[in-house]
Amino acid sequence: MTPADAPTDASADTRTDTSAESVVEAPVEDSLFGPLTVRLDTGRGQVVVEGEAIPRIVVSRAPGTEAEDHIPVGTRDRRLLTLTVDGEEGAVRPAKGRLTRRSYRVDVRHSGRVWRLVPDSVPGSRLLRDGLRLGDLTSEGDGRILAEWRQGTTPDALDAALGYALAAGFGTGAQPMWLLATEAISELIP
Repeated sequence: MTPADAPTDASADTRTDTSAESVVEAPVEDSLFGPLTVRLDTGRGQVVVEGEAIPRIVVSRAPGTEAEDHIPVGTRDRRLLTLTVDGEEGAVRPAKGRLTRRSYRVDVRHSGRVWRLVPDSVPGSRLLRDGLRLGDLTSEGDGRILAEWRQGTTPDALDAALGYALAAGFGTGAQPMWLLATEAISELIP
């Protein structure tokens, strides 16, 4: 489920389901980097993106921590998340996910560069590297991703791998602030 579909109550559960039902393995044919696989394991709180032409990215939630149903990887708490690029650690920093679309952004720092996945519509998010918009990604939080790379940019293999991993792990898109505010107010009125 994406932030746009996030439930309004803040209830959380402890996901320990490691069955096949909690795992989605989605093959992707990327327009620039060919075949790759996105594996989302909601039970373990892990996303693995790999392919011949891209580095292997792993985003993981700390074992034994509470998971939030509306976040595919299970949490937006940066203290409970790790990210590796071909085994080398990077820093993943999701924002809290509150009232504005920007609050659902996810930042990554690795090898002196910064990436950001930030919602820009109800279903989609844009991927930026060092402020340059590289492409647009869409995912419903089920591990299946659609990526459209922008003309005139040259995303590299790491850009693509991180984009797929972040979209799978955190979903894409968010409702506009005015709609979220309206929903919050309507819940307060009996």
